[in-house]
Amino acid sequence: MRIDILTVVPEMFDSPLNCSILKRAQDKGLVEIVVHNLRDYTTNKHRKVDDYPFGGEAGMVMQIEPIDRAIDSLLSERKYDEVIFTSPDGEQFDQKMANSMSLLENMIILCGHYKGIDYRIREHLITKEISVGDYVLTGGELPALAITDAVVRLIPGAIGDEQSALSDSFQDNLLAPPVYSRPAEYKGWRVPDVLLSGHAARIDEWKHEQALERTRRLRSDLLE
Repeated sequence: MRIDILTVVPEMFDSPLNCSILKRAQDKGLVEIVVHNLRDYTTNKHRKVDDYPFGGEAGMVMQIEPIDRAIDSLLSERKYDEVIFTSPDGEQFDQKMANSMSLLENMIILCGHYKGIDYRIREHLITKEISVGDYVLTGGELPALAITDAVVRLIPGAIGDEQSALSDSFQDNLLAPPVYSRPAEYKGWRVPDVLLSGHAARIDEWKHEQALERTRRLRSDLLE
């Protein structure tokens, strides 16, 4: 898989992309993540990529030309399955979408900034708009990182135990059951006896019951 990220603040990606699972997945050759500075695609001598909006709105808008030039340059090199824009009014990102996106070969993620991007980009070049929640951030960089992390960890080989990802919350529309580790007792707080029993069938049944109970209590909407 290859993920190309278009941003005006590429330095925001330096640390997250070079740590933990994302770094290991890149080192293994499972994913190639390339961050592009949109300022490299502007013809403005001051490397500006924003301007005042038509209609007198407050704030600045990312201009159409540098974004179009960047996307056009990438499309001339390879075929992309999706050209994604991170936006508060996009489709809500969830585990089901992450699973689907993990099967793609190439994707572009455009990070918005300032007041937004020239709407013509959304009309003519974007194939999918994604939101990570009903709130507004300074830019689309953090959503792009969240999407990248959620997708890459699902690529076979990205995490040490592939079965671990299959038991994550939301994989089967349930929240994950509680997890415990050593010591079995701490300050009088005990691990549930069933987890110490060694009885696989009973443990699986307990985990499923706990997942259902937690989902009913915390996220009943998932059961609907």
